[in-house]
Amino acid sequence: MTPATPRLKPLRMAALAAAAALACAATQAAPLKIALVETLSGPAAPTGQLFRISLRYSLDIINASGGWNGEPVQLMEYDNQGGPAGAADKVKAAIADGAHMIVQGAASSVAGQITEDVRKHNLRNPGKEVVFLNVGGEANEFVGEKCHYFHVRFSPYATLRMKALMGVMRAEKVMGDEVFAMNQNYSWGQDIEKATIEYGPSMGYKVVDKVLHDLNKVQDFSPYVAKIAASKADTVVTGNWGNDLLLLMKAAKSAGLKARFATTFLDQPGNIGNAGETALGHYVVHSFNAEAAGAAGEKYVNDIKAKTGQAPTFVMPHTINGMRLVGEALKATKAEAGNFSARAFIPALMAAKVSTPLGDISIRAADHQVILPMVVSVVSKDAKYKVDGTDMGFKPVKVMSGPEAAAAVFDSCKMTKPS
Repeated sequence: MTPATPRLKPLRMAALAAAAALACAATQAAPLKIALVETLSGPAAPTGQLFRISLRYSLDIINASGGWNGEPVQLMEYDNQGGPAGAADKVKAAIADGAHMIVQGAASSVAGQITEDVRKHNLRNPGKEVVFLNVGGEANEFVGEKCHYFHVRFSPYATLRMKALMGVMRAEKVMGDEVFAMNQNYSWGQDIEKATIEYGPSMGYKVVDKVLHDLNKVQDFSPYVAKIAASKADTVVTGNWGNDLLLLMKAAKSAGLKARFATTFLDQPGNIGNAGETALGHYVVHSFNAEAAGAAGEKYVNDIKAKTGQAPTFVMPHTINGMRLVGEALKATKAEAGNFSARAFIPALMAAKVSTPLGDISIRAADHQVILPMVVSVVSKDAKYKVDGTDMGFKPVKVMSGPEAAAAVFDSCKMTKPS
């Protein structure tokens, strides 16, 4: 028996060495890579830049807490140039560069391209799926007929926003009797127009006229403002954002338009400055209002502003809060053979919950839509926080919890978990 010992010892040593090598390889596996495929140039670039600022801020927090699998999460950035074609090319490049997640928010037209590209990639590459974190594509279809297992949305959407906005304005008796629907001509704007028309009978108003215009191509909105004035509408309901809303507000100011605006993105920087005092009495539905959140809201704003130079507004709060959910989910996502698994991440994200200054947020498993608090605010000189260097700001009218603000799951969403 003695002669056998020397032969077994080297085998044991070799096995131990192999195990150690495997353990080392596991800890030194490829890091988690998140790709921002965003509009960083062109008319919508200011919005894209806010998504970039939000994502960088969020990943700094995740990495300060240990990153994932013992390594910092890596951020890769790609300019989609504001269009679906550019997005398609950049998604391919990001996946080729090893991206595990794609983040995008500026324009549902771009999000539509990305979600379909991700869906097709995942069908072709089972076990190597990529996750699409939608932080701003707010068309209904992403949690309707285009929903899929590896798409998650952290922003509100058309039906949710309009349900909250119209309900509050009706309760405040400020909807008026005659409404003009002014929107961009693509999926998001079409959803807002449709909702505006459908809510009319129950909210007690009539849509007297409507316009769908090209996205980010109109340079002078004065003809549209003249049409609004001629319609004698009390209220203008608009889902416009980016340059289209900034220029619309500028034209409304120049014309002295008296109609009240019911908006989804009036808190975008520059809008109140462009509108001047004609903005007083305008309404917005948004995912954050610091005044509504009290001391916690002030702390939240001060921390983000100190680190980014930008107070959180417009698309920033729900993007940052959504990435907090990602951070929580990553803590519960174990590496598989040392690598990131989208199939392990999605259930962890569905189970995650975080507290924000306005209340808890989580992801609804039925359609992968975030359930988040919403605020309806009015432009007022009494607002605590002023914007755009004016003496006006957004005075909260009503805060709704996530469950209170939530809209029903669309029947068209057929969520299927991969086998």
